[in-house]
Amino acid sequence: MHSVTLNNGVRMPLLGFGVYQIPDAQECEEAVYTALKTGYRLIDTAAGYLNEEAVGRAIRRSGVPREELFITTKLWVQDADYDRAKLAFNKSLEKLGLDDLDLYLIHQPFGDYYGAWRAMEELYREGKIRAIGVSNFLPDRLMDLIVHNEIVPAVNQIETHPFYQQTESASFMHEQGVQHQSWAPFAEGRHDLFNQERLTSIAQAHGKSVAQVVLRWMIQQQIVVIPKSVSPERIAENFDVFDFELSGEEMQQIASLDTGKTVFMSHLDPVFVKMLGTLRVEL
Repeated sequence: MHSVTLNNGVRMPLLGFGVYQIPDAQECEEAVYTALKTGYRLIDTAAGYLNEEAVGRAIRRSGVPREELFITTKLWVQDADYDRAKLAFNKSLEKLGLDDLDLYLIHQPFGDYYGAWRAMEELYREGKIRAIGVSNFLPDRLMDLIVHNEIVPAVNQIETHPFYQQTESASFMHEQGVQHQSWAPFAEGRHDLFNQERLTSIAQAHGKSVAQVVLRWMIQQQIVVIPKSVSPERIAENFDVFDFELSGEEMQQIASLDTGKTVFMSHLDPVFVKMLGTLRVEL
């Protein structure tokens, strides 16, 4: 499996499997089981996805040795303080049926994420987490966290796709030694991504799908990517991206699609921030 080395020396697969928006327990379990049997070793979930238990069942069913897996979950906003973070971490471990985690992320840059980070630093030092990081942190919040704490986040998982490439954030993260990870690599199909003219032309030239081209474009930039699907055919297709390479010109053609704008929501929008801050998930 192709991988990157995080700032603490831990190896993380470049390609993984995400389970966002698969709340149905049986469907999620089957999708993760299929992904593991296909060859994926990075599985990305979150307390807020309400499917950690299904992920855990799939892991146990698969028979894949624990040491081959890289399991990520995330701390939701309601638990973003020192004491609740530790409780939430243990609850996630219990649901996943694991003794430790490979990566634990602060899901959103809201609430007392300073207190949460210090709890995570302690869990990391105790050997319960191999790496700690964040998700959805803009450069200013990321720098603030770095300056006022001891451990630099290993990963920042942010919206990244051809229409919102996050080039400034990517450059900043590279300078700080923080690994760039993408969520929503296909923009959830918005802007008609799967029929976009430049992407379809590149895909046809390689005998690949648009989805495979997008994943390959990310991988060639050393961006960790976690596509999601519940279709066995799509799960296999998304994994089949290591037998071709995009040219520099093709990479530039995809780069030209960047609008510099989110297609979902802005973490600078007070209405959105309030919604996230008051959203409670069942733990």
